[in-house]
Amino acid sequence: MLARAPALGKAMADLLCREIDAYRDGSVVSKDQVAESCVANVTFIFESLAGNDDADVAPAAQTGTARALAGVPLPAVMTAYRIGFRFMWENTLATAREAAIPTESILDATARVFFAQDTFTQAMSTAYRQQLTAQILEREEERSALVEALLSSRITDRHSLWEAADLLRLPTSGPYAVVAAELPAIGKLGLPTIENKLSVRDIRSAWRLLPDLHVGIAHVASEHHLERVIALLTRMATHRVGVSARFDDLRDTPLGLHFAKVSLRGQATAAAKVAVFDGSMLTTAAVSAPAVMVKSAAAALDRFNDLPDEEREILFETFRVWLDNDASVRASAEVLFVHPNTVRKRLHRIERRTGRLLSRPRDVIELTLALEVHSRLM
Repeated sequence: MLARAPALGKAMADLLCREIDAYRDGSVVSKDQVAESCVANVTFIFESLAGNDDADVAPAAQTGTARALAGVPLPAVMTAYRIGFRFMWENTLATAREAAIPTESILDATARVFFAQDTFTQAMSTAYRQQLTAQILEREEERSALVEALLSSRITDRHSLWEAADLLRLPTSGPYAVVAAELPAIGKLGLPTIENKLSVRDIRSAWRLLPDLHVGIAHVASEHHLERVIALLTRMATHRVGVSARFDDLRDTPLGLHFAKVSLRGQATAAAKVAVFDGSMLTTAAVSAPAVMVKSAAAALDRFNDLPDEEREILFETFRVWLDNDASVRASAEVLFVHPNTVRKRLHRIERRTGRLLSRPRDVIELTLALEVHSRLM
């Protein structure tokens, strides 16, 4: 049988190319490559069966690696090995019977053939999975590098942006949102398996692990999609997570990252670890030039520094509620569960400490912006 290995290998290749779709048209793996692999495997198998040495599984491992590189599905390769070994066993059995070899010897040879099948199939599948893992890791490294390039404005050309989106499996047009999650520890993902979980919800995303954050770009086609992202993040988050407002152009990804990071600075609670940047003109103005705005806000609010933190936050919260309720003292009192006179007293205290009048629109705007900076950046 060893002497007939070259002819058997070629006949086996003909059979596989007829029986297996991945080999049939030669577009994925050529017939010559299949024949070469079959001859090598058959030769090494019969050499190992004819001698006393351990089987050399190198050809099987080489086949597994080559088929993974070619993109042949593992089930197709496993089927090829099953068909190939059956073909080899049937030919061995026919030859043994023709030579009138005793049944006991035939049974012994059969057992050794099927043992070889297990050994070689295992070697092939192990090499295939190792190569596939290496390819996945390589692709993930490439995708991760592309995400970082988008986050740091290294890709600005429109054609390059489209290529990057395609490689990241993102739609080439927005809207998008950036997510930034704090890490539980250095090198640990803030949101493990997030890409797969978003994918099953028909939301495409790409992620990058930074030294201090786990950052992702998600395609959010509508507000409903963004709500689904936030709902998932809320269930998954163990640490704080910031989400940018939606944006349409991938060139705005660095700004989206900035806004997501800003959202992380807000005050988190156990019930709400996910903070979303609302994208309003007021909020955008407050965080667009952080160093300048923090300095300006500190100057506007410095007269509150002598107050205890709790008392200061009560005054700030009263002002925010008053704004949210269209400057209505009565409505604010209902929201805060206090008497209207209490609201009036707190607002007067704010006026005295800031030197601004809440009846003057310009003063209200400045205080509103200062408190927005305070809540976002200070």
